[in-house]
Amino acid sequence: MATTFTIDPVTRIEGHLKIEVTVDTVDNQQQVVNARSCGVMFRGFEKILINHDAFDAPIISQRICGVCPVSHATASCLSLENAFGATPPANGRILRNLILGANYIQSHILHFYHLAAMDYINTQGILDMAPWTPRFITPDMISGSLAQTLVSHYVQALAIRRKVHQMGALFGGKLPHPASFMPGGCLDVPSTEKPAAFRVLLDEIKQFIDTVFVPDTQALKDLFPQYSEIGRGCGKLLAYGVFDLNDAGTSKLLARGRYNGTSIEPLDPAVIAEDVKYSWFSSPSGLNPSVGETEADRYKEGAYSWTKAPRYNGQVYELGPLARMWVNGDYRNGISVMDRLLARALEAQKIAYAMDSADHTSGWLNELSVGAPSYSKPTIPTVPNPLNGIGLTEAPRGALGHWSTISAYIPAGSTTAKGKILRYQVITPTS
Repeated sequence: MATTFTIDPVTRIEGHLKIEVTVDTVDNQQQVVNARSCGVMFRGFEKILINHDAFDAPIISQRICGVCPVSHATASCLSLENAFGATPPANGRILRNLILGANYIQSHILHFYHLAAMDYINTQGILDMAPWTPRFITPDMISGSLAQTLVSHYVQALAIRRKVHQMGALFGGKLPHPASFMPGGCLDVPSTEKPAAFRVLLDEIKQFIDTVFVPDTQALKDLFPQYSEIGRGCGKLLAYGVFDLNDAGTSKLLARGRYNGTSIEPLDPAVIAEDVKYSWFSSPSGLNPSVGETEADRYKEGAYSWTKAPRYNGQVYELGPLARMWVNGDYRNGISVMDRLLARALEAQKIAYAMDSADHTSGWLNELSVGAPSYSKPTIPTVPNPLNGIGLTEAPRGALGHWSTISAYIPAGSTTAKGKILRYQVITPTS
C-alpha cells in the first residue's frame, strides 16, 4: 500500500514550502512514485501593487524577499525604465551593480555556510546546543579537526556577511531593502570617501572568498564525489543576464541565454509562460506575464500549491549560479549537487573582482565619476497609453522578471504625467 509522507517545514530554506512524497513498493522495492512541491502561502504582491503610483513599485516589490530585495528593486526599475523609455546615468548603473553585487556575495556565503554546509558536517562535540541538537548523523559526515575548521569558518562567515551588508549600505543607504533604487538610476551621489571605504571592506571580503570560501567548497566537492554524480535535474539551464557593463544594457558581466542540453541558444522572453493547472489560481494556464493574472481560487479542484509553474516554450529550465556561469562559459564541468555549490562560490569571486581588480586599477569602483549625477527622473510619456515594460535580471538564486503595465495620466492642475499600475507580474527564480 502506498504511503504519503509530508515534510513540513523543510529546514533552512527561505520561504514557505511543503514537500509531499508518496512511497510505494514497485518490483519488490520501495520507490518514490509521486512528489509534490507545495507553496503554502499566498503572497499576492501583484495584487497589492495595482493602483499604486508606478514609482512605488521598486519599494514595495523589494518586500517579496528579504534575501534578494536588491534584485527585485533592479527588476522593477528596469521594467519601469523600459516602459518609460528611460536610461539612467552611467553612475546610476554602476552604483546599482555595486549594491547588487554586495547582495550576491552575502547571499552566496549565506547559502554555503549557513544553509548547505551543515548537512555534511558532524557537529557532535563541537556544537552540542540548540539548534544543533537533536541532529541526524550519518557515517560519511565530516568529523574531527576538519569539522572543527568548517564550523569556525561558519562563524567567520557570519562576520563577513555583516561586512558585505555594510559595504553595500554605503551606496544603498541600508541593506537589506536599499532605499536608493528608483527608476532613472540610484539616488546616492558618490563621494571620494565612499568608494575608498567600500574598497577597504571589499579587500577583506575578497581575501575570505579566495582563501576560505572557494577552497572550502572545493574540499567539500572532493570529499563527496558521489554528489557530483547526482542531482542533474532537467539538464537545461537558463539565465536572463545581470550586471550591465554599458548604459544600453547590451553587454553584461553574466550573459543572457539558455543551454538546451546540447548548445547555447538565445533567449526569447515572448515564449515564457506560467502554468497554473495545479495552482490555486483561476487564471488560464499558459499566459505570458505581460498579460498575466493573479486571481486566487483557494478551492480549485486538483490544485495543491500557491506557486505558479513557469515554463520556457513549454519546457522546464534550471536557473541559478550554475546556469549563469554555464551560459557565460565560466563553468561547464557538470550539472550536479556539488557543481551548483562550486559554481556559486566561483561566481561570488568573479563578482568581487568585477567590483575592483586585485591591483585596484580597474573595476566598477574605478568607473564611478565622483560628483557626477547618478539619477535622472524619467518623464512619463502619455503616448502610447497604457505603457508596457519588462525588467529581466538575476537574483542570487536565479533569473527574475518583472512585467508592468502603467496607465499614464496628468493630474488636475499639473502639466507633468504620472503613472498608475494597472498590471504587475513577477516570476521569481524559486518558482
